[in-house]
Amino acid sequence: MKNITLADGRKITVHCLSCAIVEGTVQPNGGTIYETKFFHAHQDVAYPIRGLVILASKRHIKCLDELTEEELNDYIHTLHLIRKAQRKVLGIEQVYYFYNEDTTHHFHTWMVPRYDWMYQFGRSIESVRPVLLHARRKRNYKDEIEKIIEAIHALKNYLNTSN
Repeated sequence: MKNITLADGRKITVHCLSCAIVEGTVQPNGGTIYETKFFHAHQDVAYPIRGLVILASKRHIKCLDELTEEELNDYIHTLHLIRKAQRKVLGIEQVYYFYNEDTTHHFHTWMVPRYDWMYQFGRSIESVRPVLLHARRKRNYKDEIEKIIEAIHALKNYLNTSN
């Protein structure tokens, strides 16, 4: 079991955070953004960044090559839909995508938007961790959380009515 502190300060204990979110045991801020037969999209629960979406497999796997052909097609299609929504609805022009196989959770992709305030940390992969920590420590306030919740609802509305 792992102890995890969420962006909103809640402390939870779970075996697998992704499984807990997919199963509904842990509710991410704003709830589910989009869901398919194989994937679940939600706002990242640890870092308060507007439009930071996690696309997690519903099945507990760790590696991309473990996806079935049907899951893989759904993954690419869903990733594309969410990215399109980030641009169209939230005006996000650039996104960093991360997926790692040594995660303590299961297969998921981080879709990390790039905002002007982030460039003080650089423009490369090395900037992402400092950006995430900065967001948790310095941008985790009421007005920012309200903007994040609004963005979640806007993405939900677009993805669940346009497709």
